[in-house]
Amino acid sequence: MKSRFQPQIQRCWNAGTFPLELVPELAGLGVFGGTIQGYGCSGWSALRYGLVLQELEWGDSGLRTFASVQGALAMNAIHLFGSESQQKQKWLPEMAQGKTLGCFGLTEPNHGSNPGGMETRAVKTADGYELTGSKMWIGGGTLADVAVVWAKVDGEPGLDPNSPAAIRGFLVERGTPGFSASVIEGKYSLRIGITCRLEFDRCKLSHDALLPGSQGLKSPLQCLNHARYGIAWGVLGAAQACFEEARDYAQQRIQFGKPLASFQLIQRKLALMATEITNAATAGLAAGSIERFRIGHACPDQYGQAKQRGHGASGGSYSSRNPGGVGILDEHVVFRHMCNLERVYTYEGTDDMHLLILGEHLTGTGAFE
Repeated sequence: MKSRFQPQIQRCWNAGTFPLELVPELAGLGVFGGTIQGYGCSGWSALRYGLVLQELEWGDSGLRTFASVQGALAMNAIHLFGSESQQKQKWLPEMAQGKTLGCFGLTEPNHGSNPGGMETRAVKTADGYELTGSKMWIGGGTLADVAVVWAKVDGEPGLDPNSPAAIRGFLVERGTPGFSASVIEGKYSLRIGITCRLEFDRCKLSHDALLPGSQGLKSPLQCLNHARYGIAWGVLGAAQACFEEARDYAQQRIQFGKPLASFQLIQRKLALMATEITNAATAGLAAGSIERFRIGHACPDQYGQAKQRGHGASGGSYSSRNPGGVGILDEHVVFRHMCNLERVYTYEGTDDMHLLILGEHLTGTGAFE
């Protein structure tokens, strides 16, 4: 991390680009689809996977996000819901090696917290499906060789096309007529990462494009649980980077004839930061116990709690800015991580939605509508 990625961070941040030359090295480390068994994937435990993502985000959130989109979202969707020979065998080995890139299209311009209300439609035809709609905030959309796209199927007997139960996953390859992707410009967060819009204009797909195991809204949400688990560990890496820089600066900076680290207020801030990071790591361990993560027994509220605890720990990045005005300079990591971590409030489920998920679990009563 320090030798390969760190020297490039500020250049990529200022340019708003992702260092694609590192993709083969990330693949060589086994980070793509890290928990998947077979297909050339690492088959790691949930804990090992989480710790790897923590290290990636210690460098930058964009690096961890790239790995999560490729593995936790795109590859997991194919692994969980794809056909064996035509989809898993075709895509997963190449994706594990980083030779083929994927993205995951669920969120829409008008449907973020309510993905069940999506407007993208896949109309069933004699030859397959005709896909029309748009997706928003899609990581790596312009880089992807294949997009996992979620749409409501219109034309299946006995299925209400307006219901979340009608949602199915489709594999849309780059270059398919009617499919286009464009970069969302002007971001102040996650600048080391390509975030995109996807557009589908009567995009014709074969029957083989359907992920046959996908069944309703629960399918993409299952993938999101894997991604939220990765976020919970990732933000700890960013928080740890901020803590380390604040501690080191406080030890070296002399004011009133002694190091800042010798003052009570500074020690209090550092102690609170370290405590929050430790608490969040405990939540990540609970959510990622091997049995739960492997066979899907973890409940959405567990992943949501882990993500929220991680974000709570990342709040220490704001405290770590306080020891000195130099924290706004790009030679320090804190301000960049602060900008990245602001995004955690809303991606992969807003903090408010995760609180409602937990509230439903605790009370047995949904309060989403």
